[in-house]
Amino acid sequence: MRHHLRIQPSCVSRILGAGLFAAVLAVAGCTGGSPSNVDTGKDDAEGYDPTAAVTITWWTGQSAEAETLAESLAKEYRTMHPNVTLNVSSGAATTDELLTKLSAGFASGTYPDISYAFGSWASELGNSGKTQNLNKFVADPATAWEEIPAAARATATVDGKVIGVPALVDNLGLIYNKKLFDAAGQPYPTDQWSWDDFRAAAKKLTNPSKNIYGTAYSVSGSEDTTWHLWPLLWQKGGKILDEAGAPAFNSDAGVAALDFLRQMAVEDKSMYLDQTDEKYGPLFYAGNVAMIISGPWELFDLKDQNVEYGVTFLPGFDGNHETVSGPDLWVLFNHNDPNRAGASRDFIRWLTSKEIDPKWNLANGNLPLRTSEKSTTEFAAYIDEYAPGAQKFFDNLANAKQPRPTVSGYVEMSRYVGEAISKVLQGAAGTKEALDEAARKSRAALEGQ
Repeated sequence: MRHHLRIQPSCVSRILGAGLFAAVLAVAGCTGGSPSNVDTGKDDAEGYDPTAAVTITWWTGQSAEAETLAESLAKEYRTMHPNVTLNVSSGAATTDELLTKLSAGFASGTYPDISYAFGSWASELGNSGKTQNLNKFVADPATAWEEIPAAARATATVDGKVIGVPALVDNLGLIYNKKLFDAAGQPYPTDQWSWDDFRAAAKKLTNPSKNIYGTAYSVSGSEDTTWHLWPLLWQKGGKILDEAGAPAFNSDAGVAALDFLRQMAVEDKSMYLDQTDEKYGPLFYAGNVAMIISGPWELFDLKDQNVEYGVTFLPGFDGNHETVSGPDLWVLFNHNDPNRAGASRDFIRWLTSKEIDPKWNLANGNLPLRTSEKSTTEFAAYIDEYAPGAQKFFDNLANAKQPRPTVSGYVEMSRYVGEAISKVLQGAAGTKEALDEAARKSRAALEGQ
């Protein structure tokens, strides 16, 4: 269960935040308030004295319950490092608003040392000139960087520069309602399912007289709409962007991936189309949808609603069951003070360590951040509490092989792709036509025009 200030951040607010972010940075640049993004080769923490008295600020981006936990962990760290004062707060009224708050803070010089950030913000933050360069930090064996999933590490890297450490990892899997499968006399999904298996089952499970759909898909046009397409694109051998950073999702692979979904929605009518992002989960819990493509954040509600469910890897094309991950980050910022930079790094290394991360992520109902946590007692308790899905989603991290691009313009591109998907699934546009239009619109955003 995610304890962000908002469980599903809206794409609209992210776009507005990114727009304001760019505007504030432009003003800062005009007034000389934005530092150069030129890499001098000097590490931001060079000269760090671990014994020096220092104050650092941490914006957690969490709701009340998780914020209380964050503050208790900060207190625990402080007992071991009495020279470090940690000012802890959520940072903003909602997680979405953190980006706006950061952009304003960059202009006024009041930004924190550490902030929670959605992975889709990485490019904007990385290009601000305000983030630390953590390349040397993550190269240190003590950071155990390789224990964190590759897609999450890539999300934290902008133009070859590591700007933060993953705070949370997740992925998409197939969740199915056992009662609906039993009632229809259908065998349960397996990790070896193809998309054709998925489509056939969805058709058989759809029962209009009982208001039951085989599956569901968001057509809000948000990132929830867009990122559900990426696994099918990758499984088909396609790419989101080409080597030059131009849109490539409208390739033959992209058209085939989206057209598969269109066939289910328009021809089979086995897909409930959710206009809001908010309905398909509750409909699944209530027994009106047999299968959803979703992630580990569903586990708390599945348990709370007493749903008899199972989880498998995503269906695949030609045996490829690749999924997508939506990691969030702890981004570290530079204040031209090696002691603040070094203390921030030391705290984040501690917070994300094998020993402490279970007290944070597992306590919040999230997946463990590190592969090494699978041997901890906390992970065993997590598996037991959130069975049967917890172990499967943890194992599914190995299928998250590619990150969503951390480039300027991704948020706008996501909106254009989401709008295209929504039109196609509602029968309002042709697949190739809609993706080509999204690619054309995205090109200017990706080029920064």
